[in-house]
Amino acid sequence: MAKKTENNKPINEVRMGTIKAAIWQNEAKNGHRYNVRITRLYKDGDEWKTSDSFGRDELPLVAKVADMAHSWIFQHTQKPDDSE
Repeated sequence: MAKKTENNKPINEVRMGTIKAAIWQNEAKNGHRYNVRITRLYKDGDEWKTSDSFGRDELPLVAKVADMAHSWIFQHTQKPDDSE
């Protein structure tokens, strides 16, 4: 069972324009596990909403945000002796 973070917020967010990756940390038997949810932000009237559907021109940003999220997770899961 996943441990919920305080206020159920992601541990980190990566954003480029309207594309956002929320990084979630969960407790596992062998330490932490991370999951990522990528969404597109858009405004409907005065209200901000999210979608998990992306247009052709947004896909390069999705790839960049996914890569940035992967790099963040990798940096935060390396052990001190794994520096080489």
